[in-house]
Amino acid sequence: MELKEFVNHFAEQFDDTDISQFTPETKFRDLDEWSSIIGLSIILMVDEEYGITLKASDIQAATTIGELFNIVSSKA
Repeated sequence: MELKEFVNHFAEQFDDTDISQFTPETKFRDLDEWSSIIGLSIILMVDEEYGITLKASDIQAATTIGELFNIVSSKA
């Protein structure tokens, strides 16, 4: 699992936010488009792409996309 690939998959869950907004340092909750529905999309994406089950508490524990990647990686 690579960080760049994870960031790209994360970005794909957003329809209206420019791809340039997504880096490992991005505080995803600060994005205008962030919502609980996108949070669920992230959980589903992680399950489909990586076979890892995330919980809402895992997303709440992360501030940045990189931190969420670390959580996902620790479950691999």
